[in-house]
Amino acid sequence: MSKKLVSLFLAVLMVFSAASVLAEGSAVTVTDMHGREITLAAPAEKIVVLMPADAEILWSLGVSESIVGVGMYCVTTEETAVMPGIDGKEVVNSGYVLNVEQILALAPQVVIMTEMGHDPDQVAALTEGGVQVVITNAQNLEDVYTDIALLGAVTGKNAEAETLITDMKARFAAIGEKAGETDKTLYIEESPIYDGTVWTAGKGTYMDDVAALCGLKNIFADLDGHQGVSDEQVVARNPDLIITTTSYDPSWMSEMPDAEIKNRSGWEGVTAVINGDVIYDPTNAVALPGPRLTDVAEMLLNYIQSEEAADPAA
Repeated sequence: MSKKLVSLFLAVLMVFSAASVLAEGSAVTVTDMHGREITLAAPAEKIVVLMPADAEILWSLGVSESIVGVGMYCVTTEETAVMPGIDGKEVVNSGYVLNVEQILALAPQVVIMTEMGHDPDQVAALTEGGVQVVITNAQNLEDVYTDIALLGAVTGKNAEAETLITDMKARFAAIGEKAGETDKTLYIEESPIYDGTVWTAGKGTYMDDVAALCGLKNIFADLDGHQGVSDEQVVARNPDLIITTTSYDPSWMSEMPDAEIKNRSGWEGVTAVINGDVIYDPTNAVALPGPRLTDVAEMLLNYIQSEEAADPAA
């Protein structure tokens, strides 16, 4: 081969190599769960994530090293146990005390926040500061899959996101097959009782979806979304199983969430209380629309199977 041909061949190889690098770092355009179109010059490598469910998704996608800041609710004891290294990240004020200047000082490319936790003025301030904002809004199980796919696209981890979604669906399917149909009812408590009112998850929520996958009937499936109900309504509907998303906080709670429910005045006749079937999950998985919902389904399956073992004729 002549020197001229060799030079031409090498030049062609360099062009293809450059094109490959360009493709790997090419622009990413996504539509977030608030309906906003966002374009990034390349997959995000410097991210601030404000809420635990999204943080868990990012950890599951293998991009924890790209996280330069996390919201203060992401570094609880429960969350540090499932996201190695998160307690070493910069903690930023989040929620009602979101500090835009604190976030801008970290120079992230992207800030990930939830629909509930976002404020249009704060989004505008971050955008004006050169930071793209991605808003998530996982209300039900399909939304969780959408959230995972969205964050996979933002970080250039589409294949990993698809694998995570596929694995979750397969695990849910296997759990559902083992659980089958039951006549057991479930009450989902999202807050401690206050002035006779508790908050619960109704139809269209991820916990209602998980319960249905496990063959359990949510006693408040006739209500949409998250609703406040009276404790008398719970007692009247008499659930077989209670699961609470309340986290234990010793600064204001004198007993664990499950013990508090079991000891409530007026709840002595509730079947779940009588049988001791009140579940408190210290890992916090129940409270978050994220990958660990499969673990929650496993907990519910264990309940169903233990009930069947106790009453084989059922």
